[in-house]
Amino acid sequence: MIEEANSGIEDEDEQDENLTFKYSITSYGADFDVDGLVKRIGREDIYVPDFQRRYVWNLKQASRFIESLLLGLPVPGIFLSREKGTQKLLVLDGQQRLKTLKHYYDGKFPTTGKEEKEFVLAGLNSKFNGKSINNLDSEDKRRLNDSIIHATIIKQDDPDDGDSSIYFVFQRLNTGGTQLQPQEIRRAIYHGKFNNLFIKLNENRDWRSLYGSPNVNARGRDQELILRFFALYYEGDGYKKPMTEFLNNYMGKNRQVKIYSEEELTELFEKTLSTIDKHLGSQAFRPRKTLNAAVFDSVMVGIARRLEKGEIKDSIQLQKNHQELLNNRDYIAVTEQATSGEESVRRRIELATEAFAQVP
Repeated sequence: MIEEANSGIEDEDEQDENLTFKYSITSYGADFDVDGLVKRIGREDIYVPDFQRRYVWNLKQASRFIESLLLGLPVPGIFLSREKGTQKLLVLDGQQRLKTLKHYYDGKFPTTGKEEKEFVLAGLNSKFNGKSINNLDSEDKRRLNDSIIHATIIKQDDPDDGDSSIYFVFQRLNTGGTQLQPQEIRRAIYHGKFNNLFIKLNENRDWRSLYGSPNVNARGRDQELILRFFALYYEGDGYKKPMTEFLNNYMGKNRQVKIYSEEELTELFEKTLSTIDKHLGSQAFRPRKTLNAAVFDSVMVGIARRLEKGEIKDSIQLQKNHQELLNNRDYIAVTEQATSGEESVRRRIELATEAFAQVP
């Protein structure tokens, strides 16, 4: 098993983000009363993404927000995106405020421990200090229920590509603190069966052996590589840079696994990984110490294409061809520089496919 410290990813173009077209987006304002917002969140009509940067407000911050509403003071608005299929509203910005409301109405404040803590307002210089939702005066409870929070709701009209613009809106709105990684944003925007499948496949024993131990600091990079494999295996011939947009579009189109079934995707991933782990081992994607994303996607696709003809039995020949591939100057060039360019992606997958095609 590879140690966590060695499970980083070398990806020369991971921050590449050159937008290739303009968007047509409709936006409009809407005023929600707090009582309605809380009920919508409970029904998941408003979907609050759950990724690694979870609820971070402390009790005093949360209390001051609730107090502002009780005092009738204005609070910042929120940004929502309306999903085309479900008509649900996805929270792009304002999740801390919305989660605070839900926690207060539920009467429970989240803690790091297993025990739940009663949500009682604290650290306030007003009559509301020490008040839970259940012991507010009826007049104050009514004022809180009727408090208005303004929302800006956006919807992508064009192009029709799985709401790719929402990815960039989300990215730009969430700029405070630790910057979100691309797959963290995708998990929020393209939540559904496909995303749930990544979570499941990410626990695969062969994958953990080849990638490394689970690491909270990976922040979705391991799952992004799984997505990258599927996208390039099935639709690599139509790849257009940048890689970020390509992966966004692919995940958006198949978010409910209707194009490729869960069974098909699972079999493809597990068969390919099992073969690589068995014959090539932990250095399969590591020309040097660090896992190279470009080597990963090309070796995975090349092996998967070879397995379409049947099981690989000659371990020695596979290892020999793999080492020759890693030493190939043309292959080194397209896995170390400008790796998200169309020609680089096409060429490295072509070279890997050729390298493994005739292995018995």
